[in-house]
Amino acid sequence: MQVFTTPSRIIITCHKWLSPALQKDVTELGFSIVRSFQTGVELHGTLNDCIRLNLNLRCASQVMYSLKAFTCNDPDELYNHLLPIEWEQLIVPDGYFSVTSNVFHPTIQTNLFANLRVKDAVVDRMRNKTGKRPSTGSELTGAVVYLFWKHEEAEVFLDTSGETLAKHGYRKLPGKAPMLEALAAATILSTKWNHQAPFVNPMCGSGTLAIEAALIATNRRPGLMRSNYAFMHVKGYDHAVYKHERQKLEEQILQPDSIKIIASDISAPAISTSRMNAAAAGVEELISFEVCDFEKTTIPEEENGVIMFNPEYGERLGDEIELNAVYARMGDFLKNKCKGYTGYVFTGNLDLAKKVRLKPSRRIEFFNATIDCRLLEYELYSGTKREDKQPT
Repeated sequence: MQVFTTPSRIIITCHKWLSPALQKDVTELGFSIVRSFQTGVELHGTLNDCIRLNLNLRCASQVMYSLKAFTCNDPDELYNHLLPIEWEQLIVPDGYFSVTSNVFHPTIQTNLFANLRVKDAVVDRMRNKTGKRPSTGSELTGAVVYLFWKHEEAEVFLDTSGETLAKHGYRKLPGKAPMLEALAAATILSTKWNHQAPFVNPMCGSGTLAIEAALIATNRRPGLMRSNYAFMHVKGYDHAVYKHERQKLEEQILQPDSIKIIASDISAPAISTSRMNAAAAGVEELISFEVCDFEKTTIPEEENGVIMFNPEYGERLGDEIELNAVYARMGDFLKNKCKGYTGYVFTGNLDLAKKVRLKPSRRIEFFNATIDCRLLEYELYSGTKREDKQPT
């Protein structure tokens, strides 16, 4: 079973509503998308293609390579469908593998039971063919088999990623209520930022938005910050292919001449955390960090810059009352001190967003964990709209 050179169906998953950014990520790599959906995309390719995808994608969660699709009605039928697969050609006999799944079927009360039946089929097949059996466990550090089973339709994949790609590997200290790296990248890619004009991030927290902006501006890919993927533990893996793709990541890094990325926070410990995370990502020198109230943040006097807030949403009544004033101040700051920029507020509380008192030109839907959020875009004209339209 030459999976590294044999094309099959590839499903790339992502968090809810990140699919548009993921599609852009995938097509920029030269791949053709067969189908897109709310939590991912489908394409056609080999396991070697999966290596490239894993190293480059900013907005993905997992890259799945399909082994077999089938109709399934109960756990025993699942076992019988998986037993004939040539697992001895995929997993080292004395190696290690894990099983993950998403199962929606009345005969399965817990995914753990479905995982067990998958493990049984893999281990029984390999013991019969090789006289040995691999170890299994929940740690995603070796080969990973993924089962999707909904109603009567089932499909088994090699999860070529292992640990999720949504975490980019540089955030050593997360800080308070951190934004997932893949989500941060997707929000930035959804803005009008041209990757050369200033990018300003007040209330930066652990610095994820500013760091992702610096990574995007310099074309640094997540694969630069990670050394272990599930595809490395599939039998037939050629390290030379990975090494070649990894080298291309180094070669495509850009060195912008005068990019200005500014991250500020009123908390000195937050800025200290941001600096550490930026250093781990290799972009500390590209970001100017400031300890100050957001109203004191430096705004470079250039047109077409982007200023992006990710404020607290207010989970308790007392918090929300206090945040009313914060959101109102944000609106005043955007209107009075950020003229010529495009402003963005990412929030999971649309009632608080009304306190900004500016009319959004766009509302882009996202989810942060289980919270329905919006990225609100504000055109901050350098003059009034009426003045901009008058002939000279």
